[in-house]
Amino acid sequence: MGRPFHAGHTPDVDLCIDFCGVRAPNPFWLASGPPTNSEYQVRRAFEAGWGGAVWKTISNEPIVNVSARYGGVDYDGRKLMGLNNIELITDRPLEVNLREIRNVKRAFPDRALFVSLMVESKRETWHEIVKRTEDAGADGIELNFGCPHGMSERGQGSAVGQVPDYTCMIVEWVKQVARTPVMVKLTPNITDIRAIGRAARRGGADALSLINTLNSIMGVDLDTLYPKPHVAGRGSHGGYCGPAVRPIALHMVSQIATDPQIGLPISGIGGIQAWPDAVEHMLLGATSVQVCTAVMHYGFRIIDHLIDGMKNWMRGKGFARPGDFMGKSAARIVDWGELDLNYKIVAEIDQTKCINCGLCYIACEDGCHQSIRIERVAVDEYLRRVGDAHAMGAGREAVAAHHRSAKVSAEGWHGRRIGSHGRPSADGAARVVADRAVGNGTRHSVEDRTFVSGTKQYVHGAGDGYVNVYTIKQDACVGCNMCALVCPAEGCITMREVPTGKPAMSWREYQELLAAGKIEPIQPPQHR
Repeated sequence: MGRPFHAGHTPDVDLCIDFCGVRAPNPFWLASGPPTNSEYQVRRAFEAGWGGAVWKTISNEPIVNVSARYGGVDYDGRKLMGLNNIELITDRPLEVNLREIRNVKRAFPDRALFVSLMVESKRETWHEIVKRTEDAGADGIELNFGCPHGMSERGQGSAVGQVPDYTCMIVEWVKQVARTPVMVKLTPNITDIRAIGRAARRGGADALSLINTLNSIMGVDLDTLYPKPHVAGRGSHGGYCGPAVRPIALHMVSQIATDPQIGLPISGIGGIQAWPDAVEHMLLGATSVQVCTAVMHYGFRIIDHLIDGMKNWMRGKGFARPGDFMGKSAARIVDWGELDLNYKIVAEIDQTKCINCGLCYIACEDGCHQSIRIERVAVDEYLRRVGDAHAMGAGREAVAAHHRSAKVSAEGWHGRRIGSHGRPSADGAARVVADRAVGNGTRHSVEDRTFVSGTKQYVHGAGDGYVNVYTIKQDACVGCNMCALVCPAEGCITMREVPTGKPAMSWREYQELLAAGKIEPIQPPQHR
């Protein structure tokens, strides 16, 4: 937990972190990629406020890139939910990169500057580039064992990061000469990422970063029949990144953070676009976070949002520094077999917020558990129900207001009772609040359900003089959450815990009790 503080006191928030011995003013770093391709870009990023950066992967031999390089997935009107790239590592000469790395580090000694490296699998080649990179002033190096395209065909990138023995071997080579922390960037294109994390640890790695991009084909143009993106009509698999990969990244960060055989600092990468995304990575075990796609989309300026958002959240939670919440949620991720079979929640629909669209019903009836009933209600009856529901809600607020007013009246000024000398009594104040709440609540709720077109008044969701009203069959509801997920009305459908009166019981415990004859089999819910 964070440091406790008294109500009304705002704790000082310090975003500084120490990542395997390298200090940074905040945990927000640029990931190795197009935004860290040059001195010009990294300088501008540091001037904007970024706490660190991982220089775009350099090598001893420059490569040649193609055109076009990027493909995007848009969804429901939102641009770049996912980005695919077939761009390779830097195509700039090694000497130019090293000179610019030196210049940036001299200009910004307080920022964390790691440099991503990738060369052929020869001990002497790795030794040479590590020494030259550290001589340029890098705070640390990142071994790119994750790039899934272009370089993997040359025996580099994910071709190394998918084989534990190769990973361990190259890390050992690097550690033979490295004077700065060595971070290994892991590929998600593997059955179990922990195997590579363990291999990196055995080789002597000081930290891990994850995830790199996922192998992908973005799509096919239905007019030209060319893949997206295409190079003269032909395409290739590339690396997928952006907001859409965040759940995958969180899963793998969690796996690495909770593996007792690893125990290394983590730099979380994948789908970080807003401050809550970064906080989630850190709650699951990351010390720093790296951002690439969001910067390519919105620019370096998003650092203001990231810093301000995290600080405000930390103040609200009483956290003074990132270390107060790092990994706080990691232990809550468990194997499915450890979840409580006797925990039960059911859905509830707030009729005062329901817009009667029926999305919850369709989702439940066609795709889930047939636990929502539909009732055709005449418009007049429906408006009466809505009014009554609002009145009941307003009445509850009036009762609460009565208690608040009564408390103030009883205490009064200096302990004297209020109610005389022209001041309203507690009961009178409560009645006024109740009258206004009921009247306004009922009137506005009905008006919210109606609209005028021409000379006629209509009710939202009505057809042929009726409105479909949806309610939960709570005896059949399995608490799957789907209705709440599809509902477009904020706060309309909530999930409520229902006490079962039974002790917590995991699947493993259930199997043991069944085998011992101490419990009857749990019967499945009844559906149509």
